[in-house]
Amino acid sequence: MREARTKPIQQALLLEERTKDTRGWGGKRRGAGRPPKTYRSSEPHTTRTRFSKTTAVHVTMRVVGAIGNLRRREAYHAVRQAMHVVNARTDFRIVQISLEDDHVHAIVEADNDTALSRGIQAFQISAAQRINRALSKRGLPRRRGQVFSDRYHSRLITSPTQARHTLNYVLNNWRRHQQDHDIERMFWDVDYYSSGTTFTGWKELTGSTYELPDGFQPLPVARPHTWLLDKGWMKAGGELSMYAVPGASRTRRARAAASRPPGLTTSRDTADPAVTEGSSVRCP
Repeated sequence: MREARTKPIQQALLLEERTKDTRGWGGKRRGAGRPPKTYRSSEPHTTRTRFSKTTAVHVTMRVVGAIGNLRRREAYHAVRQAMHVVNARTDFRIVQISLEDDHVHAIVEADNDTALSRGIQAFQISAAQRINRALSKRGLPRRRGQVFSDRYHSRLITSPTQARHTLNYVLNNWRRHQQDHDIERMFWDVDYYSSGTTFTGWKELTGSTYELPDGFQPLPVARPHTWLLDKGWMKAGGELSMYAVPGASRTRRARAAASRPPGLTTSRDTADPAVTEGSSVRCP
């Protein structure tokens, strides 16, 4: 008669043996995981915050290096056309936006977290198609493929103070990156590559609208539906200054004020080179 096989017994390892890494690699440690493709680490694949009512959100989207600088005419109009498409949605809207060299800052409103992800997806697809088409018209080979390099970064806006800081950060972000030091832009009061040209909360304008150059087409932002972005942010310090530097120290703000051309206040008092005939400054 055939004897029954004896089942193997699993040997238990001691705790110190299980935690000891004798191979020199593997396990949880600092610097582990796939290395970043660029100098900046990718957006963590964590669960996004869920919400079920209309909420204001600060969104940051980065583009791949092959796209180049977003602060040029063809990229500006590609984004502007994409905004027209996205703002036709009823559950998602772009309230404020600014284009920087390699990323886009936007303040949006969404009815829920699903509407936020679908709205950002629709904007990125529409903008990518138009940016690729615009680059192809510059005499380069037809470009296809990825435009936005990573998952978008989002942060919910929940208080008047946060709303005011976010508005200042987005609309004056060009000063944070020292874009206003350029010889062609040092006379700009606001960033023409942002929705600051149609923003009505500037302290220097006392509630009136900004004077736009002839033929200039501003970015088509939507009117806010939330109290925070409509009036609530005013409770945290009043109107914004055109010359504020977001996140800057007191020393940096003083340097920014000192570097402003003498006698320059607003476009009401000083002729803006963007609207002066024969000026070398080019608006988008």
